[in-house]
Amino acid sequence: MSFFGGGGYQQQQQQINPQNIAMAEQELEMVTDLFNRIVDSCHKKCISREYDQNDLSQGEAVCIDRCVAKFIEVNTKVGEKMQQVGGQQQQQQ
Repeated sequence: MSFFGGGGYQQQQQQINPQNIAMAEQELEMVTDLFNRIVDSCHKKCISREYDQNDLSQGEAVCIDRCVAKFIEVNTKVGEKMQQVGGQQQQQQ
């Protein structure tokens, strides 16, 4: 007998679907890749190579905010378009 509900933990482990784990891992990789691309792109565009101050300047902060917003907006639009194209291809089959 378990302190956590009579062995429910072992039952939960047996019910884990390996396909769901693989999908979650793939999604995590995609989010990590997106984050890294945003950081690389916006850092190159907005942050001076000469670090004069400890904190971001107001101009750098505004640039980063705009850069991230645009990156996410474009990424969302591209994803939506790809889903539309994929849906149309499935309907044609």
